Parts: sequence; C-alpha cells; structure tokens
Amino acid sequence: MARKKEYIEEEVIEKAMHLFWHNGYEATSVRMLEKEMGINQFSIYSSFGSKHGVFQESLKCYKQKVSAIFNKLKTSTRGVEDIKEFFYDSIRVPEELGNQKGCLVTNTYNEFVEKEDDVISKEIVDFMEGLKAIFIEKLRMDSSKDEATIRKQANYLLLAKHGLAAASRVNSKEELEDYIEMTFRNI
Repeated sequence: MARKKEYIEEEVIEKAMHLFWHNGYEATSVRMLEKEMGINQFSIYSSFGSKHGVFQESLKCYKQKVSAIFNKLKTSTRGVEDIKEFFYDSIRVPEELGNQKGCLVTNTYNEFVEKEDDVISKEIVDFMEGLKAIFIEKLRMDSSKDEATIRKQANYLLLAKHGLAAASRVNSKEELEDYIEMTFRNI
C-alpha cells in the first residue's frame, strides 16, 4: 500500500526554487534540497524523479510567481512606458519574493548556456522569445517606428533586461534605476 505524502508539493517546490535561485543548479546538492524542502531523498525522487525534475518544477514555480508582472505588461497599452515599468517591476519583485538577487531565468540561462540540456534550454528559449514578442508588440504601438527599428529595439531591450538581471545581483538600487533610465533614454 502506497504511503500518503506528508507534504504539499507546491510548498516544497517553492522552498527548492529559493535554494536554486540563491545557489544555482550545480551548487545545489540533493542533501541541501532535503534540508530546505524538509523531505528525504526518497520522497524527492518519488515525487519529482531527480534533482533535475525538482529544478524544472522550480522554474515553473518561478514563472508562476512572476506572472503578475508579465500579465501587467501584456495587458497594458502605453507602449514603451509599459516596458520601462516592467524593468522597474523586475527589480522589485525578487525582493518581494524573499530578497533574492537577479532573475532565476537569467541566472539559469547564464549557468546552462554551455550545457547540453534540451529541456532547460527549451524552457529558457520559450521564456525569452515570449518576452521579446511582448516587447515587439509594445514597440509597435509607436506608429513612427518601422519594423527594422522595432526588431533592433526589441533585441536591445532583451539584452538590456539580461544585463539588468545580472546587475541586480550586485549593484545598488540607485545604480539599477540609473541603468533603466539610460536604457530608455533613446528608445
């Protein structure tokens, strides 16, 4: 007879998400996950298959946690001003989610860039392509921009967002705000 789980998967995944966010994938051991999640290795493997499975679920949890700022950006109607507000939101939300640094997706992108992990790579590519598509949609709200300019600015903003996420791990709030203001000066 199968034993009943004595934990709530969403709660233990949120704990794992914070651990991966703080340490990265490679530096997070199964022992660390056991301690943080409050469940044993057997339960981890039984519920999630592997450390990699826990990580995939952690990325999904993160995306759900930050979905509010993405939905706000998607439904807004002020174009470039909405993208700028999204940049400000993206440095505010990690603080609200437990004083984390940077963006878990960007941190993962940087850690996995040279690894051959199709599952994680697809998650990251889908996330980045979705964000770029939103930027393009918002930039198109300015009818004076041609498609070539919109594409270039969307690429620039995607890279600027990566830079902001990386910088938010070490730079002060004032420096980050200056970065955002300078980024949007010529958009």
